[in-house]
Amino acid sequence: MGRPPENRRQAMIKLMWIGIWLLYLASPVSDLANGSHSLAAVVPAAFGLIVFVAGYLVLAFFRTNNPGPPQPWVYALLVALASLALALSALLGKNWLVLFVYVGVACGAALPGKDSRWAVPLSAALLAATGAVVDPHGTLYPSLLVPALLGGFAMIGVQQLVRTMRELRSARDTVAQLAATEERLRLARDLHDLLGHSLSLITLKSELAGRMLPDRPRDAAQQVADIESVSRQALVDVREAVSGYRRPTMAAEVASARSALAAAGVSARLHVPDRIEGLTPAGEGALAWALREAATNVIRHSGATTCVVALETGGGSATLTVSDDGRGPDGSRPPGNGLTGLGERLILAGGSLKTSRAGDGGFTLTATVPLAAAPVGAKQPPNGE
Repeated sequence: MGRPPENRRQAMIKLMWIGIWLLYLASPVSDLANGSHSLAAVVPAAFGLIVFVAGYLVLAFFRTNNPGPPQPWVYALLVALASLALALSALLGKNWLVLFVYVGVACGAALPGKDSRWAVPLSAALLAATGAVVDPHGTLYPSLLVPALLGGFAMIGVQQLVRTMRELRSARDTVAQLAATEERLRLARDLHDLLGHSLSLITLKSELAGRMLPDRPRDAAQQVADIESVSRQALVDVREAVSGYRRPTMAAEVASARSALAAAGVSARLHVPDRIEGLTPAGEGALAWALREAATNVIRHSGATTCVVALETGGGSATLTVSDDGRGPDGSRPPGNGLTGLGERLILAGGSLKTSRAGDGGFTLTATVPLAAAPVGAKQPPNGE
């Protein structure tokens, strides 16, 4: 919402929603088809109606998703639509007064708030004035005044909603950039703390060893041994730090999966407890990677509309099940690199990976990791806690 169509499918969906509201043009169309007007009047009237609809669609497609101020052509097109509605209603009768409703909606959708607040009532006033002439008994135009006003002001509210959504997206992107920048700074600080002392010590001992050679080879050999020890410890520290940064958590992956599935139009039902007793950091990381890979596959390959995620415990293990109602596994193709790597990761954590066809024809991924055994004599929490 609030974004222009990015492909043909999105454009067709938007056109379909707009087309639903164009059904109210049945009144002028039936007026042309019932034979009450001459051919000399029907042809230009039909052409005028086509031009009116085309102008309305241009505003709906190219203006309603534009956050910038309206260009002069927008005002010119709105004036042209109002003029066409006035001319066709005045010449052909009250059945054409419905065009003013579309003019009011177009004003609310295409103009900024400060302009649409007077443009919508003005279009309704123009409807009332024209209706008083072509429908003096008031059989039709009074019932069109409320839709003209409500439709126009509803579009003003939709515009405000779209504007708020754009601001929220912008704020979210800014927060993400700031978080990434802060993470890079934190990584730089930690690496400096991990390696600064070690590298300084290695440099100092290398200089000492160089000065001791060739007169004191035994002392130089001791310095070289110290350099090897320091460098090995530094390598261990870096590996632990990088492993800690790369290990995801279930809470973060559940939130990420929910957001990604919703953005892809997939209805998600996630049944994942906040905390599982006995789940080790390595097991949690493996299950989190499994959830990330499964959600990615649902979005990219399955064509599903629904995805169910469940994390359960039993038999000394935790089992993550991700199931969708998409096209299911392709038996003619081997597993991709993602599933292969995920299986290896689960094996390293002492678990296993299984994929199968879901009951409704979709795809099911099942990842299992062992739970840590409770210490002997440990007090178990009562039920309900």
